[in-house]
Amino acid sequence: MSTHDATGPVASPSEEDAKLVTLARATRARARADEGAAVRDLDGRTYAAASVRLEHLDLSALEVCVAMAVSSGSAGLEAAVVLTGTEPVLDAVRDFAGPGVPVHVGDERGMIARSTST
Repeated sequence: MSTHDATGPVASPSEEDAKLVTLARATRARARADEGAAVRDLDGRTYAAASVRLEHLDLSALEVCVAMAVSSGSAGLEAAVVLTGTEPVLDAVRDFAGPGVPVHVGDERGMIARSTST
């Protein structure tokens, strides 16, 4: 998995986070969506989702993942991956899980370009 940004190599995601990349990529492809995302909660459960673009409902893939985790009784998040062609908005992740959650950001093909945190 190649990872680069404008300044050079970016640290590769851990093996567990690489699984999130695979889930996000597969979900995005299956749904033929603009974005794919996956998160891992504090219990190790994973949630993967694609963006939703309807006339009366517009959710990013990360927002859908957070909603899935919250509705499943999750207490927080360990990590997130989002595959998108735009700058992701991390507000939902931050609102739910607080500061310090690692977020790996990649393109639609699953190439991680950078890692940040909430």
